[in-house]
Amino acid sequence: MLGELVILGATGDLTARFLLPALAALRAGGHLGDGFRVTCVGREDWTGDAFHAWAAEQLDRHAPDIPPDRRREVVAASRYHRADVTDAHALAPVIPHDRPVAAYLALPPSIFAATVSALHAAGTANGSTVVLEKPFGESLDDAIELNRLLSRLYPERSIFRVDHFLAMGTVLNLLGVRLANRVLEPLWSSAHIERVDIVWDESLALEGRAGYYDGVGALKDMLQNHLLQLLCLVAMEPPISLGDRDLRDRKMDVLRSIRPLTLHDAAERSRRARYTAGGGVPAYVDEPGVDPMHRTETFAELRLEIDNWRWRDTTFRLRTGKAMRTNRQEVAVHFRPVPHLPFAGDVQAVPNVLRFGLEPESVSLHLTGTTTSGDVLTPLTLAATPAPAHLPPYGRLLLDVLNRDPALSIRADEAEQSWRVVTPVLEAWAKDLVPLSEYPAFSGEV
Repeated sequence: MLGELVILGATGDLTARFLLPALAALRAGGHLGDGFRVTCVGREDWTGDAFHAWAAEQLDRHAPDIPPDRRREVVAASRYHRADVTDAHALAPVIPHDRPVAAYLALPPSIFAATVSALHAAGTANGSTVVLEKPFGESLDDAIELNRLLSRLYPERSIFRVDHFLAMGTVLNLLGVRLANRVLEPLWSSAHIERVDIVWDESLALEGRAGYYDGVGALKDMLQNHLLQLLCLVAMEPPISLGDRDLRDRKMDVLRSIRPLTLHDAAERSRRARYTAGGGVPAYVDEPGVDPMHRTETFAELRLEIDNWRWRDTTFRLRTGKAMRTNRQEVAVHFRPVPHLPFAGDVQAVPNVLRFGLEPESVSLHLTGTTTSGDVLTPLTLAATPAPAHLPPYGRLLLDVLNRDPALSIRADEAEQSWRVVTPVLEAWAKDLVPLSEYPAFSGEV
C-alpha cells in the first residue's frame, strides 16, 4: 500500500468536500497507518498553520460524523506547499524522490497535460501512480493526446482515470443484483426491457462553481463520464470476474456497441437547456463568474441505442440537470408491458420498473397486483434499503488508488470511446442544430 498521497490543487472544492473527508473516513476505518502522509500543493499563499486551520474547518463542515480525533490526525498528517503545479522546478522540492506516491490531480482538465509533464520531470519514484479526475480531457482529440502523453511517461497500470460514481454503494449493488440473482438474467435483454433511464437531476444550482462548470457544462460534467459508465454496468455482458481486465473489457464492449450518431441523429436524440431565474436564485447567465457567450447548458439529455443481440430495440436515456424541482438520481429499468390481460373490463397494468436509487441509496421493484376482490389491478412495490457503505465513494476510490487496484478506474480506450459517443452531439450543438432551451429554476419543466 502506498504511504503518501500528493494532492495537486489542494485548496479547491474537490479537496474540501471529498478528498479530506475520504481520508478521514479511511483513517477512522483503520485503513491508514500512523506513518501515512498527505502532501498538499496549491497556489494559495498560505503558511502550514493556515492550511491546517482551513483543512480542519472543511472536515468539521463536510465530515461531522467522523470522530474528531480521526479528523485531527488527518490534518496533522498533512503538509502544505505553495507551488505552480505546471512547473517542474517548483514541484521538484515538493515531490518525494525516494519512495512511490499517489499523485492526485484535483485540477481543471485544461492543465492535466502540463501538470503530468511537470510531475514526471520533477522526479516521481518508480511505482508511483497518477490520478486524474473527470472529465478526462476536454474533447476526443484532447483525450487521445493526453493518453499518448501518459503512456510515454507512466505504465497504464499506474494511471487512474477516476470516476467516483463507480465506487458508490448502489452502483456496486447494481452489479450484485444483476449478477448474483438468476431470476433477473433471463429477463435482462431487449425482449423484456423497453428502456433504461439513467438520471441525475439535482435541485442544486451552480453553488459558486462557475470557474469549473461554465467551461464544461452538463454534458461533459455528467453525461460523458458518470452516466455512460452507469450505462456500461447496466448493459455489459456478465464478466468472468470483477478483476480490472475482465470488468473493463466488458464495459468497453458496450461503448463500442453504442450506435454511432450522425449529426442528424444527434439533433433528433439530444436536448439541452439552461435555467432562468426562479426559487430565489438568479438565471444561470447572471450567476457570478458565468460568461453568457459560452452558451453553457445546465440540462442535457441523450437517447442511445446499443447494436448487439442483447439490446437491439431498447432505448437508453441519459439525463442530467441542475436547479431541478426535485432530486432524482437513479437507474430505472422499464420492462415491456405484458402481451395480454385476462381481467374483465377496461383495466391496464402499469409496466414493471426496477429502480436503483443512487442518492439516497435504495432498490425497489414496482409490480402490479389485484385488490382482495381480484378484479381491480393495483400497484405493488417491493423495496429495500441497502446497508450503508463502510466508506464514502471517494474513500473507496482512494483506497483502490493506494492499493494500486485499477478495477474501478477508466482504461485509456474507455476514456477515448466515451468521447467518441458524445462528439457528434457536441458538434451538433456547436452548429446550433439543437436549440438551447430555457427552464425556470426549480420548476421541473424542461
